[in-house]
Amino acid sequence: MDFNYLTWIIFLPALGALIIAFLPRLSPRGVRWLAAVFTFIPLALSIYLFTIFDRSAEMAGVMQFEESLSWIPAIGANYHLGVDGLSLPLMILMAFLGFLVVLISWKIDLRPREYFAWLLLLETSILGVFCSLDLLLFFLFWEIEVIPMYFLISIWGTGRKEYSAIKYVIYTLFGSAMMLAGILSLYFTTGSLNMVEIAQGGLGMIQTAMPAAAIFFLLLTGFAVKLPVFPLHSWLPDAHTDAPTAVSVVLAGALLKMGGYGMIRLCVSIFPGVAHDYALPLIILAVISILYGAAVTLRQTDLKRLIAYSSISHMGYVLLGVFALGQLSLTGAALQMFSHGVITGLLFAMAGLVMHNAGERDLRKLGGLARQMPIIVVVFSVAGVASLGLPTTSGFIAEFLVFVGSFSSGVVPGIQVATILGVLGIVITAGYILWMLQRVFYGPPLKQFDKVKDASVLDRVYMFAFIAVIMLVGIYPAILTDVIKMGISPIVGLLGG
Repeated sequence: MDFNYLTWIIFLPALGALIIAFLPRLSPRGVRWLAAVFTFIPLALSIYLFTIFDRSAEMAGVMQFEESLSWIPAIGANYHLGVDGLSLPLMILMAFLGFLVVLISWKIDLRPREYFAWLLLLETSILGVFCSLDLLLFFLFWEIEVIPMYFLISIWGTGRKEYSAIKYVIYTLFGSAMMLAGILSLYFTTGSLNMVEIAQGGLGMIQTAMPAAAIFFLLLTGFAVKLPVFPLHSWLPDAHTDAPTAVSVVLAGALLKMGGYGMIRLCVSIFPGVAHDYALPLIILAVISILYGAAVTLRQTDLKRLIAYSSISHMGYVLLGVFALGQLSLTGAALQMFSHGVITGLLFAMAGLVMHNAGERDLRKLGGLARQMPIIVVVFSVAGVASLGLPTTSGFIAEFLVFVGSFSSGVVPGIQVATILGVLGIVITAGYILWMLQRVFYGPPLKQFDKVKDASVLDRVYMFAFIAVIMLVGIYPAILTDVIKMGISPIVGLLGG
């Protein structure tokens, strides 16, 4: 294909960041509009790619819209991009969130030039992760996101923002160090950095220089930190709680998905045998993450911290679906990543609106806001019931596929018990979501909130964009599952399914 769609999608936000950072005499209004333009175009291009994506059976497992250019010939590194049924929905998710967080950030007035420049660079790095087919390029994009995340939290955050930013960096660099060791080990044992080539070559490409299981766990550790998996999760509540609203939306909506994507793309695809051998302990970790995350969420009194802990529980569903190692469960895991991205993105956006308009985030001090915020309460409620998996929302179909796929998977012995325990997480989710909505919006109105405003026109634009996607995927899931299956089926083939 002559036009390099993926390059433009990835680097347009970075180009916008450079223009915003270095164009002299740029007004705050001009900064916002430039950020909106340079994030809307990648969104439009990614939707166009989705419409022309070849869904025919013979294209299953084939990378489309590929771009390849020699980068570092001495080590065989290439600027190699491409998407398949697994990565395309996640690329669209990040492009969608990238545009909406600019709208969410429209009221930012503290150093807006720097803020939007970092925000756009963050989008480029995450898009690059989902589109890279070269291990070195993948790692480079993976690392770039640490820089904008650090500054966005430490400068524009609240509370213990410096502590949370540094904690995020420490955890991320630990995971990245493990992942880099795994990538280097993979390179030295296969002689290749091509992710597709290594996966297709299977274990036959991996020599005896280092046990395959050791490389698998080096990579897995890096991805488990990002997902995150218990007990590597403690950076997440702090980062979410103290990050600005738009950054929380990106963090929960897309950045966590890098971990799940890496597990499927590298750990399961390249090491199917090792994934099978160690599936049971990883499924146990998934159940612990689901139940622990849900139980701790019940104890939270901070609105953002409550939603943050719920993400740990919901990412446990992804881990369960991935290591159930069945086609249906892997499809459910991929759909759960997309679904959680839009649902939790909306939850954080709504939490940010409540905090901004009411000036309060402590659940013990909130109450009776439904009278002043009729639109916000409806949208927040839709996001809440989608999170607990109400039918006709994307949360229901994603969790349904994960649980049915896991329960029916014959790959791992005893997985039925683990699946049933995982389902209990939904019961707890219903408890904390309904309790949160009741505490914030219902009960007797409080005098201090009498003059609180509802959502503005701009707020309604991004709110209803979120809802439209949640309902579209919930009512017609085939729009995504048909694409996801094309990326999942060759991986299941490697697993012997």
